[in-house]
Amino acid sequence: MHRAPLPRLDGAPDLLAALRPLCRLCPGAVWEDPEGRHRVVCGDATDSVLVHRTFFGEQSHAGLQPGVTGTEAVQHTGLEPLAAASLAIHDPPYNMAVFEVRDITDYLAWCGRWLDAGDAVLGPDASLYLWLGADQKHGFQPLADVILAMRARNWNSRSLITLRNQRGYGTQKNWMAVRQELLYYTRGEPVFCVDAEYTDIPKKVKGYYKQVRGERLENTARGHADTIRAGNVWTDIQQVFYRMEENVEGCYAQKPLAAIERIIRASSSPGDTVIDFFAHSGTTLLACERLGRRCYTMELEPVYCEIAIRRLEHFRTSGKTGWQGGHAFERDGVSIVD
Repeated sequence: MHRAPLPRLDGAPDLLAALRPLCRLCPGAVWEDPEGRHRVVCGDATDSVLVHRTFFGEQSHAGLQPGVTGTEAVQHTGLEPLAAASLAIHDPPYNMAVFEVRDITDYLAWCGRWLDAGDAVLGPDASLYLWLGADQKHGFQPLADVILAMRARNWNSRSLITLRNQRGYGTQKNWMAVRQELLYYTRGEPVFCVDAEYTDIPKKVKGYYKQVRGERLENTARGHADTIRAGNVWTDIQQVFYRMEENVEGCYAQKPLAAIERIIRASSSPGDTVIDFFAHSGTTLLACERLGRRCYTMELEPVYCEIAIRRLEHFRTSGKTGWQGGHAFERDGVSIVD
């Protein structure tokens, strides 16, 4: 199969600069879904005024002039505010070597600013999911620090979920790292749909015998389903790699569509609004499209905004979830050679 891959864009500043003229959004601008369901905001998630106005109907489509902040650019457009979001799914940079590394105090302060902005657009009954890494070479940053910081916030801890990767980071002097961590918090009484979250994993492991109404049963016999419910260790979801249809070239550490859809089915209802402040490859946007939710998503980099929009458009015209063997800018004649 012919492949036309993009390199990892976060490490290719010259390519990012070359792709920006092909993008519809510049900082401060908003893409309105022509079908009226979603919005993609090009802006800084720590700008609480920009977040509130763009997610609730006050926004600018013109973008920014040099030296103008996102907050100064937003204007009232007469759009009706939507109901508050019921679910947030955020996948921020993990503060490890793959991205710009900050002092942990600075990193936590930065997280606090976009979490505050998100709190303001989430309803009183809401769920919050945070993808975070645990750098085992540097004190398990930032996962441990964020967990401690979240204790002071108006959220109830619910679960620490592990997504198991099939391919990991090998080393001869440590255990191979094959996990991604997902923190789950709630406030109020949000929806959680247990029935939506049965996996394709068959019941295999027997044991744990128990008396039920006088009958001694083992664990696989007590439930009615042939498969098991999702727990807080997810082993049944395939890590995204280039041979998969959902692959989006150039986007590092892309989250599997199945993982995001599991979250959305369990922690929201059809028609709800879902927010995602780090759109990256547009997986949350696509998952909401497939499951009948609204998605309001943000990205600081215009190229990732454009990729998210094009991925949605690509799905609507072709039914495909990504670009196996290709990339989002092929129609513009962008050609990258291995």
